[in-house]
Amino acid sequence: MNAPSAPPPGPLLDRYRAGDLRALARAVTLAEAGLPAARPLLRAARERGARAVVLGVTGSPGSGKSTLTDALIAFLRQRGQRVAVLAVDPSSPYSGGAILGDRIRMLRHHADEGVFVRSLASRGALGGLSERTLGVLALLEGAGFDWVILETVGVGQSEVDVAAACDHTLLVLTPAGGDGVQAFKAGIMEIADVIAVNKADLPGADRTIRELMAAQGLGAHDEHTWFAPIRRTVAAKGEGTEAIVAAVEAHRAHLGEDGLQRRREARAALEVRTLVQERLLRRARELGRDLYARVARGDLDADDAADTLLRGDL
Repeated sequence: MNAPSAPPPGPLLDRYRAGDLRALARAVTLAEAGLPAARPLLRAARERGARAVVLGVTGSPGSGKSTLTDALIAFLRQRGQRVAVLAVDPSSPYSGGAILGDRIRMLRHHADEGVFVRSLASRGALGGLSERTLGVLALLEGAGFDWVILETVGVGQSEVDVAAACDHTLLVLTPAGGDGVQAFKAGIMEIADVIAVNKADLPGADRTIRELMAAQGLGAHDEHTWFAPIRRTVAAKGEGTEAIVAAVEAHRAHLGEDGLQRRREARAALEVRTLVQERLLRRARELGRDLYARVARGDLDADDAADTLLRGDL
C-alpha cells in the first residue's frame, strides 16, 4: 500500500496552528507514517509548548480502560475543557491491521468539536506503545487541548513506557480478577500515580483496595513519597470520574513545575531513543542480509556483524 502523499507544508501548517481539526487529523496521519512532511508540524507543536494535562491510562485487557476514558471525556467536557484521546490498539500479527475498537466506544462524542479521538495500531511494539505514538502525542499537545489522554494496549507488566510518555499515569484494575495481586509485581505497580478500582460494584472491591493499600506500604518510602490515591469507579455508570480527575490534579500539584519538566525530559529521551532504534532496525533490514548469512554459516561473529552495521562499514 502506498504511503500518504505529502501535501504542501505551508497551508497545512497554517491550518494546524489555527486549530483546524481536519488539519490535525492529516498531521497525525503524516506523523504516524513517519513522512518528512510531518517534521514542520512537529516543530510547530513543540514551539507552542506543553500546556495540556497528559494522562496515560493503562491496565489489563478487560479492566474497562476505554469505558473509563469515555466517562472522563464526558466529565471534562461538562467542565468546558477540550479533550484529545490517543488510543493505541493491538495489531493483528497476520495482517498488521487493528480493530481500533476504542474509537467505536467513544462514538457518542464524534460531533463534539471539543473532542478529538484517534486510534493508532501498536504494530507489535513492546511497552504498550506504537513507535510513532510520541510524535502523535506531541501534535495533540500542540493543538491546544486542555487534556490529552493516552490509552495503551493493555498488555500487563511490560506496559511501562506509558509512564515515560505522560505527565501522569492512571492504572485501571478490577476486583476479584487477580488484578490486585498482579499489580504487586515489579513494573506496573510502580508506574501508577493514580489507581482506579473499576467495576467497584462487583464483589471483592473492598479486598482489592485493602491489598493495594498494603502493597504501597511495603516499598521504600519517606515523607516525600507519593502514594497513588486509590479510587473506586463504575465507569459504565459514570461513577467516580470526578474523584479520578481530582486525584490527577493533586498529583500535578505535587510534582510542581520542576517535576513536570523532568517528566517531559524523560518523554523526549524516550522519543529520541525510539527513533534511533527504528532507524537502526531499518538499516539492519536493508543492509544486513549478507551479514546474517555469514553469521549463520559461522563466517562472522554476531557481535562483529552488529558493530559492522553500526559503523556502516559494508
